[in-house]
Amino acid sequence: MYNKKNEHDERGGGFNRDKRSFDRKPKEDSSDIIYGIRVVIEAIKNEIEINKILIQKGIDKDLFEELRTALTGKDYQLQYVPVEKLNKLTSNNHQGVVAFTSPVEYQNIEDLCDQWLSEGKEPCILVLDRITDVRNFGGIARTAACMGVNAILVPSKGSALVSADAIKTSAGALHTIPVCKTDLLKDSLFYLQQSGFQIVSCTEKSKISVENYAFFGPTAIVMGSEENGISNDLLKMSDARLSIPMAGEIASLNVGVATGMILYERLKQMKATK
Repeated sequence: MYNKKNEHDERGGGFNRDKRSFDRKPKEDSSDIIYGIRVVIEAIKNEIEINKILIQKGIDKDLFEELRTALTGKDYQLQYVPVEKLNKLTSNNHQGVVAFTSPVEYQNIEDLCDQWLSEGKEPCILVLDRITDVRNFGGIARTAACMGVNAILVPSKGSALVSADAIKTSAGALHTIPVCKTDLLKDSLFYLQQSGFQIVSCTEKSKISVENYAFFGPTAIVMGSEENGISNDLLKMSDARLSIPMAGEIASLNVGVATGMILYERLKQMKATK
């Protein structure tokens, strides 16, 4: 059996490349929106989970000033867009501001990690590096819940987040499994690694097959974006880089399918050791 010490020399690019998903951006679900400067300000003051705020380009500065004050010290994802985009999202008076709210409360991965380890658990965290397709995200969450994953970690920007559409695709799994956001995946993975987690990245360029790797202890499994796979920074800090064996002519798998395969392999091994 291979272990994490055997494969530090492996270098991989993106594993989960779905050609049909190239250049996709996270889909925006209009059922999750709130609009109007006062409404958005109240949501911020009441600490409502907000995935992203769209602001009209050239918005009146006096009108925007109170919102700007409410945003001070916050780290929301802001995007300045033409008024036409806002008009497509709602025909009501949006006053140049539309926000996408989250139907779940995001959790802190460091807090969860400390809690699990203090309880003597060996958790599995699924790390999604810039998965942008909402339905991929929902399907992956459903698989993760079925395979015993304890939490999902995603970047706060450049990634699909929890929306009504994602929850529907997940068959409700996103209401049962903790989802955590982080500004920098690299920093969060470093924290997990220093806490005793093995960091396992899935890439088709690795020569180590998932079936020849012995999963053990607390584990964070990293899956890459539909277009570019796992970023080089995350690959370099991984304890193991694994591939899924394939026999056909197509050299890559959809990220959702690949996720299911590696999670099943880990679950199978964990059950065999009990």
